[in-house]
Amino acid sequence: MKIFDLIGIGFGPSNIALAIALEEKKQAGRHTEFFFIEKQPSFAWHANMMLDNAHMQVSFLKDLATMRNPLSHFTFINYLHEKRRLQDFINLKTFFPSRREFNDYLAWAAGHFDHSCAYGEEVIEVLPEKFSDEILLLRVRSRDSRQVVRERLTRSLVVSIGGQPRLPDCFIPIHNDARVFHSNDYLKRIKQHTHARKIAVVGAGQSASEIFIDLHNRFSNVQIDLIMRARSIKPSDDSPFVNEIFNTEFTDFVFNTPEQEREKILDEFWHTNYAAPDLVLIEQMYNVFYQQKVAGTSQHRFLRRHAVRKAIAQPDGIQFTLYDLNNDCEKISTYDAVVLATGYQRDHYKALLAPLMPYLKDCSVNRQYRMDSIPAFKPAIFLQGACEASHGLSDTLLSVTAVRTSEIVDELLRVVDQTKSIRPQRSVASTVA
Repeated sequence: MKIFDLIGIGFGPSNIALAIALEEKKQAGRHTEFFFIEKQPSFAWHANMMLDNAHMQVSFLKDLATMRNPLSHFTFINYLHEKRRLQDFINLKTFFPSRREFNDYLAWAAGHFDHSCAYGEEVIEVLPEKFSDEILLLRVRSRDSRQVVRERLTRSLVVSIGGQPRLPDCFIPIHNDARVFHSNDYLKRIKQHTHARKIAVVGAGQSASEIFIDLHNRFSNVQIDLIMRARSIKPSDDSPFVNEIFNTEFTDFVFNTPEQEREKILDEFWHTNYAAPDLVLIEQMYNVFYQQKVAGTSQHRFLRRHAVRKAIAQPDGIQFTLYDLNNDCEKISTYDAVVLATGYQRDHYKALLAPLMPYLKDCSVNRQYRMDSIPAFKPAIFLQGACEASHGLSDTLLSVTAVRTSEIVDELLRVVDQTKSIRPQRSVASTVA
């Protein structure tokens, strides 16, 4: 059975960038056998939030390669050149392409690696392969849409599966109700609610704001309630000195800071990445509410300083018990549809790697994003996008993606050289169910 040097779980921006870095190492004479497994049937990046007029919040220069290798074939500028749009893009005079265009760039980059990626397969578990008293390899088991299970062996693993939708506790009992859905599914699910007359959007960040504007433009006679605990909507701070926290050297600073101090840093700059829409978007929303005042109507409501205490599925809608924090009182409101723009949690990798947990200590990672393990465990496991607590707020963003891949690749090559010199004392077989 073939043994890969690296298998990647997920093929979103982080692992595409890693594939690019590995491919460029190969062109420089350092060959590695790598393969990626992606559960989606084809490449897609936040497909259900591909809204009209939505733009990137990060400069195109922080693409999959430029910060690591400006001469790379895979830069956004070269993508524009190949698509014959470079001059036209220059004329836009912007650092922030539309989200739709950046998605096309990512798909273009991913397309170079179709031979190294299995789409439509979901990794179901990762098992240790033991030889004598040591774990030398990992067996990655995945299942396709026909329920066929495939197994592959690897010397190392990188997990880059993105975030899982975060649901407030009061919505968990009704999360399977078709009238309640996360922003992650917005475009697909909102099409099922064309007859809705009252919709709640729960959240205070970029997604909640984009969805509010989209609903306002999509439906002319629908009441939209924007519900959040905050007193106001705060804009993202992308001023130059604050933006330095997304510089790659700031990752070193955060990682080398004692844990308690690190938490203070994360708290101080939390609003640069969370619950902080673009100012232009905030101004659009303000204008919507202002024009209501001009017209003397109250079609939409901004329920600031409100918390959803209960959410109950009723025949006539989803009934909220809302707590007004300003007036210390409760009120009842019922909605035909509820959109939860409540963010993501990024610890799903723990369930995926459950069979390996006895070897992985406390799930901590080193500076190169490699999970700490006991000495007898030889494979390297890397995490991308799940290390915010140790590496800083840039970890889930594009800001450090290109440079991070360089750090991972250097560590990976060192591990591959070590483990290739160790010969398993028995053969390894493949089983397919």
